[in-house]
Amino acid sequence: MNSAFERAMAAFEPAHWPLAVGFSGGADSTALLAACASRWPGQVVAFHVHHGLQSAADDFELHCLTVCARLGVPLVIHRVDARHAPGDSPEDAARRARYEAFAAMARTEGASAAVKSIALGHHADDQVETLLLALSRGAGLPGLAAMPAHMQRNGLDIHRPLLAVPGAEIREWLAGRHLPWIEDPTNGDERYTRNRIRAVLLPALAQAFPQFRATFARSIGHAVQAQQLLGELAAQDLETVGTPPRIATLQTLSRARQANALRHWLMHSHGCAPSAAQLDQLLEQVRACTTRGHRIHLKVGAGFAERQGDFLHWYNAPPSPKTSL
Repeated sequence: MNSAFERAMAAFEPAHWPLAVGFSGGADSTALLAACASRWPGQVVAFHVHHGLQSAADDFELHCLTVCARLGVPLVIHRVDARHAPGDSPEDAARRARYEAFAAMARTEGASAAVKSIALGHHADDQVETLLLALSRGAGLPGLAAMPAHMQRNGLDIHRPLLAVPGAEIREWLAGRHLPWIEDPTNGDERYTRNRIRAVLLPALAQAFPQFRATFARSIGHAVQAQQLLGELAAQDLETVGTPPRIATLQTLSRARQANALRHWLMHSHGCAPSAAQLDQLLEQVRACTTRGHRIHLKVGAGFAERQGDFLHWYNAPPSPKTSL
């Protein structure tokens, strides 16, 4: 057991069985699926999302069927419409559709039993790209923490066991076992920021700082720890402020703690991630809310923050005028 890939797989223990593997047909998910199927025969199912965004999507599906038949792994396929709305990021839209599809597949009859754990093939290069993408957007700690090795979403335990494994080592492992994979043609399209990072920045980093994957991983770990502490503080503050937050009690906190508590409430209660500008506007409205007649109505994320009486609420769509105060 010499390779980073083999060490990562030896350390991986899913939270629940059976285990689903997100399977696109690419190198990373192919290696993950093959390793899981070999280690836990009969306890693994492949989940493939047909995004419908490329003419080659049907070929991807056929390839996945062929590989799964060779590995003796059942395949569950879910078709989605991952087209993005005007102004929305196509990558973000596809990612949201993919996670929703994973949750839907976990509830289908295609798997032999209810699926509660899924493993994804994101690796060390993906993690660096995520960090650099977050830096390019001026992200805060949640963005700098990049992708977690384990998280829960839509009722699924999501595992990323390969975050410490360089992509090149995964391909070497696959080549040694003569397992085929497909290359997504959009990976070379430098109109996408992530692809430009992959094509330009990663080779430059490798030349200037050969150990950049390990050092970046340490920085990500520091951000993860700091974010965990902020989450604990937010949970404590929300026990006092309430959910939904009572505006007068929220005003007793410092501005930084107000921002932390509101961000935590919006994300954990509503799945809403406000932009920095939206959160600043909301904090200004909370500060100015000193009279019964002060009205709060702000676009926050995909919905609206509204004042109702003494409390701050969030809606996917604006409430009717009669409910606003």
